[in-house]
Amino acid sequence: MPSILDARVQRLRREVAERLPLGPEGYVVGAEPIALDGDPGRAVLLLHGFGDATDTLVGLAAHLHARGWTVRAPLLPGHGRTLDAFAASGADAWLTAAREAYDALRARCPRVAVVGLSMGAALAVVLAADAPPPALVLLAPYLSAPPVVRVIGALHRVLGLLAPWLRTRGEGSIHEPVARAASRGYGVVTPRLVSQLGRVVHRARAALPRVAAPTLVVLSRRDNRVAPAAALSALARLGGAPAEVVWLEGSGHVITVDYEKERVYALVAAWIDEH
Repeated sequence: MPSILDARVQRLRREVAERLPLGPEGYVVGAEPIALDGDPGRAVLLLHGFGDATDTLVGLAAHLHARGWTVRAPLLPGHGRTLDAFAASGADAWLTAAREAYDALRARCPRVAVVGLSMGAALAVVLAADAPPPALVLLAPYLSAPPVVRVIGALHRVLGLLAPWLRTRGEGSIHEPVARAASRGYGVVTPRLVSQLGRVVHRARAALPRVAAPTLVVLSRRDNRVAPAAALSALARLGGAPAEVVWLEGSGHVITVDYEKERVYALVAAWIDEH
């Protein structure tokens, strides 16, 4: 006889499956990888965040492509697919996928900029430390896990028995209601996945002193995931020249789809065009 916990898990699975139907290629509709060919001499790699998908980068990708850039935004393992695929993924797979996408672009284009959003920014830091791009952009970079994330990560084996899936969806990450409703993010996470997010943060923080690329950082003062003081403390570890930091005032965490998205697009385009 199914337990109450099993019933809750099955109900959650149905909710996510109904909200995020899969297309013929196995991706959530609207969360497919992005590949836009432009100038073969210059490209930009876009990396999405934890639990989200490429829908958070569609507008930015189109904006950069319209300016002539070749754009790639891979769908990280486990993301934009099914909850089972998400649960089976982890830090090593996410970093490997990001690195393979970066290497593939560098093999065909002499200049490749890297732009990361949230956890994607942490992955971008690791890439930039190992193979410096001409320009790096960190959007709402997730470089410091808050206490609750660290606790869940540390206790993930026990918590996973009590609560296999935790709800994470809320209004704070995206303030603009239409964009929030259209999100292709799962809105749920396992305790083990939280620990994997912590592993990515740890690797990125260790890599920060080795980053020498010209770096633009865009932060929101109303970010519900990244505390401004924690973000600045982490960024102080950057190697090379100090990063240029730009503050937004009316957005949540997913700044590429929120109220100030057009400003974000313009900032990213100007930075990578210049460098």
